[in-house]
Amino acid sequence: MNAEAAPTKANGTVLGGLAAVLRPLTAFCLDVHRHPELSGAEERTADRFASFLKDAHLETTGGVGGTGVVAVLENGPGPTVLLRAELDALPGREETGLPYASQCAAVHSCGHDLHLSAVAGAAALLARQRQAWRGTLVVLGQPAEETLEGARAVLADGLYTRFPPPDAVLAQHTAPLPGGMVAHAYGPMTAGSVTLRVVVHGRGGHAGAPHLAVDPVLAAASVVTRVQGVVARECAPSEQVAVTVGSFHAGQRASIIPDSAELGLTVRAVGPESLARATAAVERVIRAECTASGCPREPDIERVSASPTTHPDPAATARVREAHVRRFGPERVAMWPPSLATEDFALYGDAGHEVHGRRGIALSYWMLGAVGAADWARAPGTSAAEKMAALPSNHSPRFSVDVRTALPTGVEAMVTAAMEWLRPG
Repeated sequence: MNAEAAPTKANGTVLGGLAAVLRPLTAFCLDVHRHPELSGAEERTADRFASFLKDAHLETTGGVGGTGVVAVLENGPGPTVLLRAELDALPGREETGLPYASQCAAVHSCGHDLHLSAVAGAAALLARQRQAWRGTLVVLGQPAEETLEGARAVLADGLYTRFPPPDAVLAQHTAPLPGGMVAHAYGPMTAGSVTLRVVVHGRGGHAGAPHLAVDPVLAAASVVTRVQGVVARECAPSEQVAVTVGSFHAGQRASIIPDSAELGLTVRAVGPESLARATAAVERVIRAECTASGCPREPDIERVSASPTTHPDPAATARVREAHVRRFGPERVAMWPPSLATEDFALYGDAGHEVHGRRGIALSYWMLGAVGAADWARAPGTSAAEKMAALPSNHSPRFSVDVRTALPTGVEAMVTAAMEWLRPG
């Protein structure tokens, strides 16, 4: 048997049972979708995920790094591969109109229901076909990805010491591409970021006597507009940098000037140097605007979270991409440009060395198409870029996943990638 035929045959053996697991897997996916939970409060989701993995005969541990779930399946000597998916949803109200839509104050607008289901399905198939592979499979349901806190928490709680440390860590993420497609990048995949909580202090008073007060709303509004100058005038046009103020809270009534205003903002950049420079400039602008407004005290600037750039290992990326081309055909495997979306996935590799103490772990991360054929055809535009711009994107309350096409592909993509390390001989 030649080198190309061996992995294809092994993959086919494992994936031959896909049809048998799709019905319970789809039920699991829809159930998770109906009951999303916010970061750090994923008790039900973690329990459902753990139950599915236990039923697949993986040794499962809960409560890792908070609500995290880790499952292990040892299958003889060989490499260790970790499959990671996230447990948490985002705050908001779903507007998809789906019959199984969330009815609570959380939404699946980043597709974590699909991510969890694809990893659970891959684990179930590998557990059923242990004769087709060798090594150790580790499955992680990570909490608090959306707040960029979960990866650090599970690593600090001993992910690489309490459980077999991985040779490779694999993950995928939904994107507004046609269902059935995957996409890889040779370079940065997602940006590094810093999230800031800013409190601007003023001196409250009557709206009819603004000269006797110091208005923090005006100062904070000046910050909102002025920080955009950091991107426009302090970053090179070739740099990918974004500054976004996502929340602004101040006051209770229109007739009262409040004592303070609070902003939540993110700074994102593909390069670490660009991120550090832009963040320092944003903090400088915040302080300067408060001084210009005569605020009675310095603003409070708290770094709530941070994430490094997700830069998958080039060799691992090439290896997985080639495996996906063999499985799906070149027409279903696209290239993906660097994105200013953020992730904490990079911490499982060298970027998290100070937490887990290891180096040389191969990271592979790819995008998974989630749009149904009819929705893609109806989207305006003639190019893929135009259609993607018109479709609801990740974090939109109207973002949805076409489970019929995306879920089988997600399982296949994850099994195919894992088998690049786990195939025998």
